[in-house]
Amino acid sequence: MSGASVSKRVLKTSVAAAAAGAVLFAPMAPLAQEAAAPLDPVSIRIGANAEFTRIEFAGVIGARSRVRREGQDIVVRIGSTAAPDVSRLKVDPPRGVAKVETRAVQGATELVLTLAEGADARTGSADGAVYLNLYPIAPEAPAAAAAASAVATVPVAAQATPAKVSLSFDWPTPVGAAVFRRGKAVWVVFDTPARLDMPGDGQLGPASDARWTAGADHVAIRIAAPEGLAVSAVAQGSTWTVTIGGQPVAVEGVAIDRQDGGEPALVARMAGATRAVWLTDPLAGDRFAAVTALAPGKGFADRRRTVDLALLPTAQGLAVETLASDLAIQAEGDLVTLSRPGGLTLSPPSAALDAASAEDGAPRRAKYAALILAEWADAGHGGFSARYRQLQDAAAQEAMAAGDDPRAPAEARFALARFLVGSGLGYEAIGVLNSIIAKAPNMAGEPELRGLRGAARVSIGRMDEAQGDFASAAVAADPASAVWRGYIASTQGDWTSARQAFAAGAEAVDAFPAPWRARFGAAHALAALETGDLDAARALLAYSFSQDAPAADQLTARLVQAKLFELDGQSDRALAVYAAIGRAPLDAVSVPAKLGVVRLSLAKGSMKADAAAKELEGLRWRWRGDATELAVIRQLGQLYLSQGLYREALTALKGAGPGLNRLEEAAEIQADLGGAFRMLFLEGGADGLQPVQALGLFYDFRELTPIGADGDEMVRRLARRLVDVDLLDQAAELLKYQVDNRLEGVAKAQVATDLATVYLMDRQPEPALQAIWSSRTTLLPSALNTERRALEARALMDLGRFDHALEVLGADASPEAREVRAEVFWKQQKWLEAAALYEARLGDRYRDPAALAAADEARLIRAGIGYSLGGDSAALGRLSRNFRPFVAGARAKTALSIALDDGGAAPGDFAALAASADTFAGWVADMKLELRTKTGGNRPAAPARPA
Repeated sequence: MSGASVSKRVLKTSVAAAAAGAVLFAPMAPLAQEAAAPLDPVSIRIGANAEFTRIEFAGVIGARSRVRREGQDIVVRIGSTAAPDVSRLKVDPPRGVAKVETRAVQGATELVLTLAEGADARTGSADGAVYLNLYPIAPEAPAAAAAASAVATVPVAAQATPAKVSLSFDWPTPVGAAVFRRGKAVWVVFDTPARLDMPGDGQLGPASDARWTAGADHVAIRIAAPEGLAVSAVAQGSTWTVTIGGQPVAVEGVAIDRQDGGEPALVARMAGATRAVWLTDPLAGDRFAAVTALAPGKGFADRRRTVDLALLPTAQGLAVETLASDLAIQAEGDLVTLSRPGGLTLSPPSAALDAASAEDGAPRRAKYAALILAEWADAGHGGFSARYRQLQDAAAQEAMAAGDDPRAPAEARFALARFLVGSGLGYEAIGVLNSIIAKAPNMAGEPELRGLRGAARVSIGRMDEAQGDFASAAVAADPASAVWRGYIASTQGDWTSARQAFAAGAEAVDAFPAPWRARFGAAHALAALETGDLDAARALLAYSFSQDAPAADQLTARLVQAKLFELDGQSDRALAVYAAIGRAPLDAVSVPAKLGVVRLSLAKGSMKADAAAKELEGLRWRWRGDATELAVIRQLGQLYLSQGLYREALTALKGAGPGLNRLEEAAEIQADLGGAFRMLFLEGGADGLQPVQALGLFYDFRELTPIGADGDEMVRRLARRLVDVDLLDQAAELLKYQVDNRLEGVAKAQVATDLATVYLMDRQPEPALQAIWSSRTTLLPSALNTERRALEARALMDLGRFDHALEVLGADASPEAREVRAEVFWKQQKWLEAAALYEARLGDRYRDPAALAAADEARLIRAGIGYSLGGDSAALGRLSRNFRPFVAGARAKTALSIALDDGGAAPGDFAALAASADTFAGWVADMKLELRTKTGGNRPAAPARPA
């Protein structure tokens, strides 16, 4: 829904809301409304606050519903024989409604809501929907305005970066809060009503927008934010700060237990609990509860689900989802009780996951959710196959006994998954864990499942998927998960995040099996090396070497050691280690080692550039898909550039596939591509190429042209080179693309002027006129206006529209305008007017004895012819006296001599003389020089629009 539509709806519904006297809507959007216009013929939307429930009937048919009252019954007639979905209304009737039923009538369906004693309803239509407001107690006289005036306004300050945003709520006094994620939104709920002075949507960093609503005892904010972003909440005094994004923060302080004695219920121990606030999600339309608590911050890191309710992970307070309309949530002191009149439906304690047990000797649960134990791989006396069958049979029997019961024990299946993960069978382990979720979706929030599946995904190289598991709130505080996050960040080149995560998981590293300890040590050493901490890198390498690890992992650590030698200036030792590792039959380590050999050999001069290029081309196709491929491509591109092989360099640098864009090194490749293209076409690197070769190179890599003034300057430079060799069509095509697709305002007018010049040089006056007319704008520089006016007049002249050309020039007395005006007079055979202008253009050039330029010589010949044909012998005599000395050094001696002959030119000489006095060639030469000057950067820069 657009902002205008939301505001319109708020205004139209404000009267009904004021009558309730209990809710204050923010000007941004009410939470109880749907966020998008309905697409179904009949759409029923439900929202609620502390005082009344609102039901809207929208859609093509729903918006034409009719409402009438029959005693205690409210009858809504919907013009469709297909009964709408009213299951929610029947299962969870709004307060004040005793019964809901539907009945078929001729050509329609009627929805009948029977009001309870003392309840009331009001109806109306707003913003394309029929609404019904249901009050459990008949509302009295409107008093919302008085209540609103007593509510405080709380300022909200935002500190945002592209990766995270922090919102600070500055309350006048301490208040309780609940902060949690629900789907693609983060909810912040306070236990005190207020108006919020929220920042604009553009100040929310990775979040897209925020909407808030206030009730009689609370205020709630819904912030749309991508899934996967961590959420945290801290309080300092009476100020709550909620952060979305950044590193996950461990939460604790809320424990959930069964209630001892009495009917089955759950009790949450949460210090400072204040109240339960019931809310309605505007997108999903379902009800849920937030339980607020006072500072200091405390949250629930797990995800629990029973038949009656689900507890969501929170950064502060509690969040409860339920389909039960009679679920009671009572906050008293430090205890929050969740109950139903007949008791909650809870599985017996023996069925809990922690208490479940597989057969004797099954792999036991680790201390941390994402920890792998060395003992898991123990196959026993019977060997691997016997152990595998034993655990697999137990898991199959457990799954068969569980059927479709989501609360059934899963310990035997977890034991099988542990064995598979410990044995390095990642694919099989993922299959077992996914089958557990398929049977019991509530297990997706089980910390051990997330940890085991993430570890299995890392072991088979699915780093992105593993990152999703370890970003789950269920394992946010798990130190073993932090170790995995550090390892993943290291493989992706995010060295700073890797070091932070490894530090957070330091207490769990030594509990892993030796091969993984060696891998983590090498990855952490590489991250330390890349961040400049060489001492830490040495210590971590020593730790990695001390482990009893397989040969492949030892070689990985040696590869990091060679990089350390290289940074220490010990290039000979580094080269020796690289060469030794390069002989290994494992491409994962031999390819980066051979790259190191090429790099150091080039630096030492022991390898020629062509041999190095051949070696790198082989490595480029030998190992794909990670930072090693990017490093090979970058080295190859730089090598080709140093040899002047520009096409090969750009082709190599573009060879990095889009799947590698997630890696940090991908940005360096793009920077190399941009730098190479800029060097070629902005800094003169391509000037040594033939113009046609430069044009082909530019077209093949045109997408690298930067947005803005630099990109436009590249095109102008290339167009100038094409004009210099008379490739006018190609130059015009380049400039026309800029005008049509990339430029606005003054910049567009400037380049369009160049385009018109090229068209006129190519004797295409009609496209030249279109270029001038389509780029007209206000507030152009005076010099540019003069230039454009002269070009427009010249184009009109070439089309034979002489009067229009003179009209365009008007009273313009600039040299360009006088030149075109003289051309027009010449074509009109107004000899004396043309001759006078040509002589004026020459000025006192006769005082300089140097030979005349071609353009001046043509003007002199035309002036003499004009005076002769116009019969002005005095003017011709003056011209002859001044310029007769230049005949001897003229290009067209005969023509100039005849033109300056006091006896005048005979009419038969006109054709030959006119051919010798072609001013067009001189104008083209002048324009080429002018374009070359413009391309030198004398024009002011102007903003460009994206291509």
